[in-house]
Amino acid sequence: MFKVAGKMFAISTLAASPLRVSVKCDPLLAEQLRDAHAAVIPGWHLNKRHWNTLILDGSLPVQMIKDMIEDSYDLVVSNLPASRRRALGWER
Repeated sequence: MFKVAGKMFAISTLAASPLRVSVKCDPLLAEQLRDAHAAVIPGWHLNKRHWNTLILDGSLPVQMIKDMIEDSYDLVVSNLPASRRRALGWER
């Protein structure tokens, strides 16, 4: 589990093969990504409206995976109090 300020933004079972990572996602984008990529599925045991699980089998571009993890982090941090965001040095 990967957290920022005590809030989860990514989950992975590091022993899985292929590796999978679940990330938070804007609901509309989450559906679009699932429709476009077989390796993007609804979040396993998570709120499927807000979470996608990425199957890291080599079919997803590396930059796309990085962007989705960063977007997940940003979604979580954007909902923190302003003082916590400033402490993290986070800017939109």
